[in-house]
Parts: sequence; structure tokens; C-alpha cells
Amino acid sequence: MFELIKPGGVIMIPIVLCSVLALAIIIERFWTLRITKIAPKKTSNEVWHWIKNKELSSKKLRALKESSPLGRIMAVGLANAKHGREVMKESIEQEASQIVHDMERFLTALGTVSVITPLLGLLGTVIGMIKVFAAIQLEGTGNAAVLAGGISEALLTTAAGLAVAIPALIFHRYFLRRVDEIVINMEQEAIRLIEVVHGDREIDVGGE
Repeated sequence: MFELIKPGGVIMIPIVLCSVLALAIIIERFWTLRITKIAPKKTSNEVWHWIKNKELSSKKLRALKESSPLGRIMAVGLANAKHGREVMKESIEQEASQIVHDMERFLTALGTVSVITPLLGLLGTVIGMIKVFAAIQLEGTGNAAVLAGGISEALLTTAAGLAVAIPALIFHRYFLRRVDEIVINMEQEAIRLIEVVHGDREIDVGGE
């Protein structure tokens, strides 16, 4: 690995650091953005069961709030249900905005990596070509080793920058799409909760 990095020059250092950062974010987001963790089906099923059997209590609301992000949204909505539909809806929206912010954590950094690594590769290319022309000016075109070193540095940094940027961009788009899908799922559950609590919809345990 070091033998591949060394010819690329000093620009390879930030590119390698960007690759480590991107990999860490990708692994962390894969672990965090699991539908079973954020919006587990059993959470909503429990809520419908509690409402249907009039088993809601402050203790169960606390447990619901701590169970998952979806649980937080539903618990906040149920806690404010007595204040009317609009207050309940606003409280759900406020809680949901914080949850969406948490789900998008580190995605800006991943997107930044996908943008700056090709630029770093381009910078390495420019530096390598400057060395090539400087060597030609000093020694002419007879020293093939010096010329090859500069060209190698230019090509390596470009390739490394693209090798980091392409998967970073792919996963950045993928995670944004996953967040959107989870948000839509939670919105549907929140709307269903509001309609059930305020009598616009019958309780449908299990979504059947």
C-alpha cells in the first residue's frame, strides 16, 4: 500500500485521509439508517394495541419515546393530542425535523469528500506535470527516470482521487434516498396516528 501511495507525493496524504473518513461514515450510516432501528413495525403495532384497549399511560409513553425515532414522534404526538389536531400535528413535525437532521448527520461530510477528492487528484496532476516540465528545463528530455516520476505522480493522484470520489458520491446519493424513504414511512404513520386519535380513522392493528 505504501509503495503505491509514496509515488503520488504529498497530495496522497489528504486523499488517503478522505478515503478513511468516507469509509467510516459509510459504515456508520449503514448501521444507523436501519429501518428496524428507526421505524420498527412493532412500535406502531404496540401503539395501536394500546389505543384500542385504552392502555396508554405516562409510563408507556416514556418507554415509547425511548424505543426508537418513530417512537419519539408517536409519543410526542400522543402527549399533545389533548391540545387539538393542529398542536398535535405541529409537535410531530418539530420532533420529526430533529430526527431527520440526525439521520442526515455526516452526509454533508460524505458529499464534501466526493467533491474535493477529484480536485485534490487534479492538484496532484498539476504538481506532477510542473515537476515534469521543470525536469525537462533543467536536464532536457534525456533523463527518463525523472520524467517518469513526475508523470507517475500526476497519474496516481488523479486515479486515487477518482477512486475515492466515485464510491463516496454513490453512497451519498444512496443514503439520501434511504433517509427520504424512512421519512415517508414515518410521515404515513404520523398521519395515521393523528387520524386515529381524532376519530377520522378506525384503528387498524398491524396495518391489515
